[in-house]
Amino acid sequence: MNLAALVDLGVPLEWLRTELARLPISEEYQLQVSQATKMGITGTHLKVIADDAGEHRHHATIVQMIKSASYPAATEARALAMFAAIARAEAKIHDIPIDEVHFHEVGAIDSIVDIVGAALAIEYLEPKIILSNPVELGGGFVDCAHGRFPVPAPATQELLNGVPCTYGGVDGESTTPTGAAILASNVNEFSPKGQFTPSRVGYGVGFKDFTLPNVVRVVQGDYKPDAPVPVVDKQVVIEANIDDMTPESYEPLMQSLFAAGASDVWVTPIIMKKSRPAHTLAALCPIPLQDQVSDVMLNHSTTIGLRITPFTKRILPREVIQFESSLGTISVKVVIQPDGRKRGKPEHDELMAIAAKRQIDYRDAKNTIEAELVERLRP
Repeated sequence: MNLAALVDLGVPLEWLRTELARLPISEEYQLQVSQATKMGITGTHLKVIADDAGEHRHHATIVQMIKSASYPAATEARALAMFAAIARAEAKIHDIPIDEVHFHEVGAIDSIVDIVGAALAIEYLEPKIILSNPVELGGGFVDCAHGRFPVPAPATQELLNGVPCTYGGVDGESTTPTGAAILASNVNEFSPKGQFTPSRVGYGVGFKDFTLPNVVRVVQGDYKPDAPVPVVDKQVVIEANIDDMTPESYEPLMQSLFAAGASDVWVTPIIMKKSRPAHTLAALCPIPLQDQVSDVMLNHSTTIGLRITPFTKRILPREVIQFESSLGTISVKVVIQPDGRKRGKPEHDELMAIAAKRQIDYRDAKNTIEAELVERLRP
């Protein structure tokens, strides 16, 4: 229903088919799309027809499947993050290591298409922020691979820990583990308090009949938050102490780490035992990309081991604007502080180009543009 709603919103169906065909399961399913109406609401009906009903797949198998498709880094990271969230939930419920998690319904082809399709569609739309109302979970009972459970299913409830939910709005399961993973991994703000101006609406029509219309509504528009919304991002830092690499070797290694998905890389001089000079090589990356980033570090450096430490980043809301300064147009990254004030930083390379074109000192150009930018951003 989520994927149907995103197609109804404007994600091109044929583009989506082509991108999904990059997965190594393209011959094992068909994507059936049509118009449908539920209780007077017309939208898009999407069904994944596959022959693997009930098939189980290990988390590692699905990770490799997604990586083999060679999607852009952002799409791959988004898809892997959703499956990683489900794996963590299942590991906690069954008290087993994540490496031993095997998916039941979520490991079937239709769920793989749902989740990877969601990642593709979201990246196609490029939203700056994703909002959601409280999540209605339903009521009654649901049949799972492990037996009959009260709604919500254990994985659904675990995935939505910390998320505002409502219960009993309909008799039946109104949010599945797949839907919970999509929401938990992608929504930036639940119960938004700001002002939203819609511009396009999409409806994904479901199969079941409830006392309420069984549709998912996705709306695209402009959002003005009531207050700045810092993004909380869970990442890992991957580190190695190295004492036997030449300085020239670090630059290509750092470039390879960035290409693998690292969000930042740095090298710090250190002194090791017996007063040996060495360096600590460190890379930050999202949790779903830690394997491919650590593989690069092990494959392209001389280290034989790594330290991987999870941490949480609090990131200020930001946007890139084109600033018309007295010296020329320049890209500026503008962030909003928790107190509501804004500050900006001109793009370094463009600043150098302006200084060279104007034949003025870099520092003079920087001071001029930053002073004008302060006036522009002043409340």
